[in-house]
Amino acid sequence: MGGTKRATESHSLRGPTDRPALIAIRDVFNTEEPLATAQLDDFLDPNTLEVSFDDGLCGAETARLDVQWTTRDDYKFHYTDPERVDLRWGNHPHGGDYARVNGFEHYHPPPDASSDPNAVEDSCITQLPELLVTRAVLMLWRVAYHADSLSPLNAGTNPP
Repeated sequence: MGGTKRATESHSLRGPTDRPALIAIRDVFNTEEPLATAQLDDFLDPNTLEVSFDDGLCGAETARLDVQWTTRDDYKFHYTDPERVDLRWGNHPHGGDYARVNGFEHYHPPPDASSDPNAVEDSCITQLPELLVTRAVLMLWRVAYHADSLSPLNAGTNPP
């Protein structure tokens, strides 16, 4: 194996997709967030939960959150909107590449969800299981939405 393949693998989610977890996450968004509609990309064999928002952060008219969750509790919650704002909360191995991250939980800040080793931060979300993580993401999104600011997105305390 070459160095590129190893680097890619160190940043990958471990384990197969956890369908029951994605269904539980879907149900939280659909029942607790009036601006969201969540659906699996494939109901029987999903890879991603796609959450569409009727409004976005900081003036974006819409937004989307793509969620992946594995049977090993690795996850990614990736926010994107038409204003080119991207950010991501994650919990998975990263090969120690992120200088400011102590564990697996990390946050790729806006505006571009940079993977620059000096830009990625420890995530304020450090709890499991999927329902707590989902509610934390939803609460952080709501606080940022009402503040009309991106700064609250990783400013919560555990649990946010």
